[in-house]
Amino acid sequence: MLVMTQSGPAIESGSAAQSDQAHLFFRQGSSDKEYVAMIEPKGSLFVVNFAYGRRNSTLQTGTKTSSPVDYATAKKIFDKLVKEKMAKGYTPGPNGTPYQHSDKAQQVSGIQPQLLNPIEEADVEQFINNTTHCAQEKYDGRHVLVQKQEVACHGINKKGLIIGLPSVVLHEVRNIPGVFIMDDEAVADVLFAFDLLMVNGKDIRNRPYCERYLELMNLLASAQHPHIELAETAFKPQQKRALFERLRRKNKEGIVFKRLDAPYTAGRPNSGGPQLKYKFYATASFIVGRINDKRSVMLQLYSGSMLFNSGNVTIPANKQIPQVGAIVECRYLYAYRESGCIYQPVYLGERDDIDPAECTVDQLKYKSVGDEDDEAYQRSLSAGVTARKP
Repeated sequence: MLVMTQSGPAIESGSAAQSDQAHLFFRQGSSDKEYVAMIEPKGSLFVVNFAYGRRNSTLQTGTKTSSPVDYATAKKIFDKLVKEKMAKGYTPGPNGTPYQHSDKAQQVSGIQPQLLNPIEEADVEQFINNTTHCAQEKYDGRHVLVQKQEVACHGINKKGLIIGLPSVVLHEVRNIPGVFIMDDEAVADVLFAFDLLMVNGKDIRNRPYCERYLELMNLLASAQHPHIELAETAFKPQQKRALFERLRRKNKEGIVFKRLDAPYTAGRPNSGGPQLKYKFYATASFIVGRINDKRSVMLQLYSGSMLFNSGNVTIPANKQIPQVGAIVECRYLYAYRESGCIYQPVYLGERDDIDPAECTVDQLKYKSVGDEDDEAYQRSLSAGVTARKP
């Protein structure tokens, strides 16, 4: 049956102090998606919020009401939303991870995360061998800050905007004593914590990373939290080498090197910096320029003020086809310098924490023409290179 939850007594005249929630699922072949719709009170009125994505992933959140409405209006919006989803093949079910929407979603938090610059494989050895940097796994998820205040708790994305988080994560965050700001990677409904910006109301961003990491260890040791894990960290050269080899062997996304004496600095340096990443495969963010036949979309990147085509990517059956103008993430083997097309692209999903201006050709990892497979090279050239004003 449809999963609905209600709390609070009904109020006459079409208004109610109650909350409705529906968990809907779509399973077909390898596709396994979840959609959560909910009516939530806001003051004396109500809002209709939603969360969606692949089941057991970090869901994206949104709202159907730009401002609060009375309960009768909210119920009509909610019922229409559920009906539309069920018409598309979603079915109700009793299972799934409840997702808590933040009523501050998309508000500016005033907090910006520290971002990483990439390095080449030739640079990896020096960071493994030195004692000035530690190493951690580069997780394949979403960069999320978690802010716990006296009365509020929420996530913050790469843009510094407030976002919702899985209820199981928020429950565990609330059980950790004190107020803090923690830096994490969200993978499904698990947070991998790797840095701490504030603890017990004290800003520690100016302290060295080794001290912030120790504070993070102590913070997480204060409570049980199976959905929050401390990022494994290697300090000695032999430990870093073993971590690097294990991550590569297990086809993980990559490795991160962090300077132990560096403070936390928001944003991304123009080059270099105290925190660096090496990916075992290339990824980039693209703008969807066109929806093709057979579940394929055209990818575009900026070069200056011009948009260039970078090839096409097939959308898997278990993912929704993104709209024109959406920002999507793709994995690829390499890019051809002459055409700007990527070779062997794999669609990873949409990104709501990336701006179109960040989708530039500067992201691309190129391969020398002399080493390219001739047949693959000709295929990329045959895709053509076009440019247009945005």
